[in-house]
Order: sequence, then C-alpha cells, then structure tokens
Amino acid sequence: MRKKIWLLALSTLCLYSTSYAQDTTAPQKPRSIFGQVLDAVTKPSGTGSLTNADIASGLREALQVGIKKGADQASATDGYYKNNLIKILFPPEMQRVESRLRQIGLGPQVDKFVLSLNRAAEDAAKQSKPIFIKAITSMSIQDAIGILRGPQDAATQYLRRTSGQELVAQFTPEIDKALKANNTTKYYSDIVNTYNRLPLVQKVNPNLTEYATNKAVDGLFLLVAQEEKSIRENPAARVTDILRKVFGS
Repeated sequence: MRKKIWLLALSTLCLYSTSYAQDTTAPQKPRSIFGQVLDAVTKPSGTGSLTNADIASGLREALQVGIKKGADQASATDGYYKNNLIKILFPPEMQRVESRLRQIGLGPQVDKFVLSLNRAAEDAAKQSKPIFIKAITSMSIQDAIGILRGPQDAATQYLRRTSGQELVAQFTPEIDKALKANNTTKYYSDIVNTYNRLPLVQKVNPNLTEYATNKAVDGLFLLVAQEEKSIRENPAARVTDILRKVFGS
C-alpha cells in the first residue's frame, strides 16, 4: 500500500507542481478541497495518509451530497421555472411562433405553456437520484483518481458519461406523463394549431417530449456541476465525517 501511495504521490506532484507552486511574496488562496485530497495522498504512510478506499468513499459521498442538492433543487416548485440558468423556454424552431402569438394577444396562453413545460421538468427530476446513485456505486478507484485530477466538473462529466443515456430513457416517459398532467400537451396543441391557422406561416410541429427531456436532463447536470464546484471549494459543503476526513475539516 505504501508503494502505491508513493507512486500516486509522484504522479500527482508531477501533474500539479506547476499549478500549485507557491509565491511566498503574495497572499495564498485556499486550496480547493480536491487539492487538499491530493496533499493528503502524498503524506507518508502512517501519518494520516489516505487509502484508495478513503479516496473512493469520499468521492462517492461527495457526489451523493451534490446529487441530492442538485436533484432537490431541480425538483422543487419553480426549480426550473425561476432559475434562469436552466429554465426551459420555447424550442428554438418555435420562437417565431411565440413572437407571433404574443403579437396577436395570446401572451397569457404562451406563458401558461412555458410554465407547464417547466413544471413537467420539475416533476421528472424527482426520478433522477436512483440513476445517479447507481452510477456512483459503480465508480472504480481509477475513476476516483481521474476525478481528483480532472477539471472542476470532472465528477459531473463522469456522471453524464455513465448515466446520461439512462436519465434520458427514464425521463422520457416521466416527461411525457408530466406534460399531460400539467396540461402542457393541450397548451402546445392549442398554440401550434392556432399558429398553423394563421395565413402565410410555415407550419410547425416539433417533438415536444424529446425537447423537454433533453433540456430537463441538461439543466439537472448543470445544477450537479454547481454543487460539485461548491464541494471542491467550500469547507462548509463538507457535511459528513468521511467528507471531512477526505477533503479536510
């Protein structure tokens, strides 16, 4: 185990020596908590160094913290609708529809459609946690080290790579059901039919379920990425014993 830790330490120091070189004449910024994990890995065995199991456990728990917060935020009422970063708007090919309908006094109907579209996404986001957790529990030590060495959203990239397709597959029927439950399908049909009856317009009929599903999944990953960044950088985000052990108190 000592040999593995020192080999990891050597590769870590080579990769990060430039990034983390200190200027003793200037104030030092706090290390990110993933940087602190790397520091701990390079400590000699027997003086508090982390094992591979510690690293993997800490990262899994960090991801679970981020996923819970991100999913809870997305699935709350107005989680999409009042968050301008992830709010789902008219499909690009329907933006001319929105503009034209507002011009002829149908703004309230358009607003109801946008609200119901985001309510559908909020409902579907409730289904995301088990899929994410499945991806986390499958994370190998090689995955964990890659996340430690990766960019600010390395864990989110891992989750998108390992669970993105399953999320889309799981979200699609949920979005479709939520669209109907929130009357979005009715609003959409009314809007499209009204627009298509206007003279001299190009008829439209984009796939609403596919569009809403992709936007809902993208928004969820954006929230998870924000939580990952917080856990990397913010000591207050380390809320469990294993996180404090791995990422520093």
